[in-house]
Amino acid sequence: MTEEKKENENVSVFSRSNISLESDPLEEIFALNLGDFVSEHLISDELIQKISKTSVDKLHSLKNQLKELIGIYSIDNTLKILGFSSKEDYIIYNSIAKTIKQMLEIDTCHIFLSKENAMGLNTTKNDLILVGSSLHFNDDIYEAGIGYRLNDKSYVSSAYESQEKIEIKDCNEDNDFRPVLMLNEDKVGYYLAVPMCNNMEKVGVIVVENYKPKELSDEFIELLAVTARLFATSMSLEKLTLKTSELIDKDDVTAIELQNNRAELTALIGDLSSEQQWFVENLAKAVDAKSNFKNNYSHVVADLAREISTELGLNEKTKDLIYYAALLRNIGKITLPEELFNKKEKLSKEDWEKLQNHPNVGVSILMSINFLSEVVPYINYHKERWDGQGEPEGLKGRSIPLGSRIIALADAFSALTSDRTYRKAVSKEKALEILKQEAGTKWDPELVDILIEMKS
Repeated sequence: MTEEKKENENVSVFSRSNISLESDPLEEIFALNLGDFVSEHLISDELIQKISKTSVDKLHSLKNQLKELIGIYSIDNTLKILGFSSKEDYIIYNSIAKTIKQMLEIDTCHIFLSKENAMGLNTTKNDLILVGSSLHFNDDIYEAGIGYRLNDKSYVSSAYESQEKIEIKDCNEDNDFRPVLMLNEDKVGYYLAVPMCNNMEKVGVIVVENYKPKELSDEFIELLAVTARLFATSMSLEKLTLKTSELIDKDDVTAIELQNNRAELTALIGDLSSEQQWFVENLAKAVDAKSNFKNNYSHVVADLAREISTELGLNEKTKDLIYYAALLRNIGKITLPEELFNKKEKLSKEDWEKLQNHPNVGVSILMSINFLSEVVPYINYHKERWDGQGEPEGLKGRSIPLGSRIIALADAFSALTSDRTYRKAVSKEKALEILKQEAGTKWDPELVDILIEMKS
């Protein structure tokens, strides 16, 4: 086997196909607009057959690539947030609104989609349609046709058109705020409208409101902005996968059409990947802010977990999963009242139960975010102990996932060497001494030895 062949087999199917396409001299000629200069009498029957076979093979290759891409990112494998045909389908947006309300500790959240994206609800004259709310409605929320026209000078319309967030810290002092009574906005003191948009299109607006004037922290505002972009990009990708499926089935589709579609699809997948990473990073920052942690504590734990994983020689994908799991190991805290984390006095039994159960809350949230589902086991079991006395299932020794054992140790070392409201940080040497004493009971003894060697 030649070195070139070996090299080609080590790259993805998409990269290999690009290599083969780029080596096609006829494609390169036409790409340089030189095709018109090939005289007809110079083309033999044999060359015509060769060109025909190459074109067929190229079409087949492109179609297979696109099928593989949309197979990975189809609506069956990701969170479906578009293409609903009935009012019952839109219950997912009510759930999203309630989750945002809980995460940000605000009184209400509403989600508006543009008319073209609110399929099944687009009989209204409004350009932006209410598709989800954290409020409880006795009647059908959609019968009322709540929404906005683009020219009505509302804050929702302005945020959508400008693609910029609009924040009103005290609506009582803002003469331009026009409350919608059906949404209880006559009570609203704080108002924030964040556009759901990406590089390709505008899809809607997320609105959060509080009945008293309030200041959301930068971490929570950025988390909401990233969430809005993530949903917008997911919607764009969902549309494009449907368009790609239709293109693949066309009998007269050309290679150029498929190549253009592939370029658009791979670019959008890259955007989604970036948005997902930013979502995770900002979710971790919001958890730290709510927990009153300083110095990006979750990132400190995640970085140490990655260092330990690297020392163990784990592959890149596993290291990434452990890193993200470490970032989000306390994700359940995002749904708990902030005052729980600021208490210096002894917590009540009810408080302790809320805190002790928070990994289960976090797992529930993560399970609804499809692209993070692989980190769930690492998070779910990071409170287990080596001796089997931990939570939630009392797993023992190596039956605890390796990622969970790594995160638990990284968290323990980082906690010991960080200040808390109830104690000061200990030295690195003292922290390692404590972990060594607890090795074989709380922590994996081999991992403790590795950490000591790393930090010595």
